[in-house]
Amino acid sequence: MARSRPLTLILAGALAAGGLLALTPGAQAADAELARNGGFEAGLDGWTCTAGSGAVVTSPVHGGTKALRATPAGSDNARCSQTVTVKPNSTYALSGWVRGSYVYLGATGTGTTDVSTWTGSAPDWQKLSTSFTTGPSTTSVTIYTHGWYGTPAYQADDLSLYGPGGDPVQLPTAPTGLAAGSPTSTTVPLTWSAVSGATSYHVYRGTTKIQTVTGTSATATGLTPSTAYTFQVSAVNAAGESPKSAAVTATTTSGGGGDGGNQGLPAHALVGYLHASFANGSGYTRMADVPDSWDVINLAFGEPTSVTSGDIRFKLCPATECPNVESEAEFKAAIKAKQAAGKKVLISIGGQNGQVQLSTTAARDAFVTSVSKIIDEYGLDGLDIDFEGHSLSLQNGDTDFRNPTSPVVVNLIQAVKTLKAKYGAKFVLTMAPETFFVQLGYQFYGSGPWGGQDPRAGAYLPVIHALRDDLTLLHVQDYNSGPIMGLDNQYHSMGGADFHIAMTDMLLTGFPVAGNADRFFPALRADQVAIGLPASTQAGNGHTSPAEVNKALNCLTKKVDCGSYQTHGTWPALRGLMTWSINWDRFNQWEFSKNFDSYNWS
Repeated sequence: MARSRPLTLILAGALAAGGLLALTPGAQAADAELARNGGFEAGLDGWTCTAGSGAVVTSPVHGGTKALRATPAGSDNARCSQTVTVKPNSTYALSGWVRGSYVYLGATGTGTTDVSTWTGSAPDWQKLSTSFTTGPSTTSVTIYTHGWYGTPAYQADDLSLYGPGGDPVQLPTAPTGLAAGSPTSTTVPLTWSAVSGATSYHVYRGTTKIQTVTGTSATATGLTPSTAYTFQVSAVNAAGESPKSAAVTATTTSGGGGDGGNQGLPAHALVGYLHASFANGSGYTRMADVPDSWDVINLAFGEPTSVTSGDIRFKLCPATECPNVESEAEFKAAIKAKQAAGKKVLISIGGQNGQVQLSTTAARDAFVTSVSKIIDEYGLDGLDIDFEGHSLSLQNGDTDFRNPTSPVVVNLIQAVKTLKAKYGAKFVLTMAPETFFVQLGYQFYGSGPWGGQDPRAGAYLPVIHALRDDLTLLHVQDYNSGPIMGLDNQYHSMGGADFHIAMTDMLLTGFPVAGNADRFFPALRADQVAIGLPASTQAGNGHTSPAEVNKALNCLTKKVDCGSYQTHGTWPALRGLMTWSINWDRFNQWEFSKNFDSYNWS
């Protein structure tokens, strides 16, 4: 998202371009090179890059054999920095070579006036230079380089800070107070006490370093349910890494209801929506006529009496609209027959036209009561949440998906937990959000730290996260979507295998929300994830041919046919596919379900 560049930076760039910065005092005789690993020949040693944005490359380079490549994403500007020991009341020269658009070089913590310089466009290597004088009590400064929001990756090399060196930095002591919070089936939150002089912390699971953070908390993700893990933390600064902390052990939970309600589902399942309450160009399909290919049948849709009432109603399509509709008794009997055959039948709430905003506790309670009534009336197995449009959004200041404060989000979470508690371990819970509400959260979350963003961006993430141990299936709609940035920091467009691979990889790998590494959305289990697609070209934008669907499945489950995208794992347990809809698949001669039935998962 475009942002206005601060006037001070523009003036700084103009001054640098005019050569006025050359008037600053020269380096003193006792000066020395103070930047550690400024040429990145030792990788990122000595440097910390926000949100995992930095990497070392072998081309292009300015000097030596390596250089920094950092990629802005969302509200992260790919800032790479290091803290350097300096002397008070001393003058320093900062310089570096950069390539790219809107690349900055600067220093903070000078004790006088912090400085920065930048270039708006450097198609080839360009030198940036500035200088500063430290304050009377300044003993360390932080030098940095960064790009700009929404711009491509930039390169930096041969960064230099020249001036009198300060007193040697002392190795930090080992962190204390390491504690584990309440685990989920796949995550363990960790906290510890700050260490004086530390600039970052390494987090270890067993002997494996799993994260580097700048704060005093982290969440270990991608863990196995019902498993004990041991964690340690070390403190890091320019002098090196401290000894590790005392170890703490935590055991992940078994998950809500044992496996999130997966009882009775096959290892690989086909999910479809049945137009039960309305007709469109695809025609009405009776419950009894749904082929056995479909393992989960979502009744579309239960809709509210008003946007904010929370009172959900469901009725079969009227005969005037659907002449071949079955009777209530026949419909209920067909549901029982499907369940006897091992199928799951759920009520889906929302859809394109069914806006649901649980903005009050009264709406929350009405939602629980009315949804329970539908489930009981038709003997259903659970609930599908298909909130679209403006059903979910985040209020200003609601910036942490782990601790949401927006009423429509908090009340939905509470309502679903109440339903889960009421119906028990076999309650099936699925969700069908759009990419805007999930994967877009990698770049943008709510209205953002400065406001002005669409408050719906990433708004499903707190719901998914809070209910992950109760969640049977998440099948994001990989259709009717604009281009979305993947974990490769490239944009992917719907309609081919690449889009489904990149979007699903995000769910199975996890990602920093809005580029904030301290707010990492943990990966879901593979058996909790299905890929959502339209069944035909008429069903929605982004239809994917059977051959491309198979390529996506091959890549995600076997790591073949991946094309240019490199996944972060292989997931043979990927649950399967979802489609809008059973009716449109019937209209299209059952092409989608036949392809699923013939796919070789082994």
